[in-house]
Amino acid sequence: MSAEYLRIGALSQRVGVSPELLRAWERRYGLLRPIRSHGGFRLYSPADEERVRLMRRYLDAGVSAAEAAQMALAPAADGPAGDALSGLAHLSVEFGASLDRLDEARAQASFDRLLATFTLETVLRDVVLPYLHTAGERWKRGEATVAQEHFASNLLRGRLLGLARGWGRGTGPKAVLACAPGELHDLSLIIFGLVLAGRGWAITYLGQDTPIVAIQEALPDVEPRLVVIAAVTRQRLRAAQPQLRELARHVPVGIAGAGATAALARATGAFVLEGDPVTVAERIAAEQQ
Repeated sequence: MSAEYLRIGALSQRVGVSPELLRAWERRYGLLRPIRSHGGFRLYSPADEERVRLMRRYLDAGVSAAEAAQMALAPAADGPAGDALSGLAHLSVEFGASLDRLDEARAQASFDRLLATFTLETVLRDVVLPYLHTAGERWKRGEATVAQEHFASNLLRGRLLGLARGWGRGTGPKAVLACAPGELHDLSLIIFGLVLAGRGWAITYLGQDTPIVAIQEALPDVEPRLVVIAAVTRQRLRAAQPQLRELARHVPVGIAGAGATAALARATGAFVLEGDPVTVAERIAAEQQ
């Protein structure tokens, strides 16, 4: 028997679903299709595992159990037309499940199908951001591994930066984007820049762990209309408060991320960018028209 086949206890550990619930899904919805070993034990295939992971993602998205099972059992459609018919929710779950399995080839293919079927802003707002939020919550609950978090972050970062090629050639207003000193989480900042670039802005991206003095030094060359500095913890921005205050004397400075507070904005002369990065970028672009 192939080593890929699992008994229900091992499958339960792999997918984070109790054996009792797995048996219920098998009995009620036909979600699992085990074979029998020579000793009479039920054995579950990689396809069973994939359907369970899809089922979980649909449930996390608020789909009812019966509908989630039906969607998880539906064969994947091929090509852009089939993708459109299968819907954004299905493709989103497929993409997230591929990331969770550390399946680079399928994750890349799913992302390609999403971009071929929907606008970039739809993919960012309705697929990437919800996945990042859910992944963060799972990480806090201990339901995601370090490997899963690193794999997903690196794959998404690579794809988003690939989409960002040429974003400095915009003919509209200019923006400098950077993470605060010590800050390494930049996916939301990249998303913000992609949406601005789609509105014609020219983006100068300084990236992770950027000293404030480096931003100051870039001002004469770039002459930006806006500087955005992001951090997920308050300590990163608080530590740079004197430099932020000096920077805000020369150019409008927006602070973003969970570390941005109204108190810090008042103390430095900056302003807080509140909301998800897609909506914030759309709002700024509309205001600057």
